[in-house]
Amino acid sequence: MDPAMKQLLLHLDETNALGKKFIIQDLDETHLFLASDIIDSLQNRIDDFVDKINFPVAGN
Repeated sequence: MDPAMKQLLLHLDETNALGKKFIIQDLDETHLFLASDIIDSLQNRIDDFVDKINFPVAGN
């Protein structure tokens, strides 16, 4: 994962945005060990976030 995504995951974990802590261990600058039971919720949250920051490009 890239550093920006890792920072997003760290923020979500620190703020209990998914209702509980889900990072088990911070392995290195690009890897985290996550609780498996949160993966679906986490994927949905990331998809929603990406949808909000992506803007459609108008065609010419």
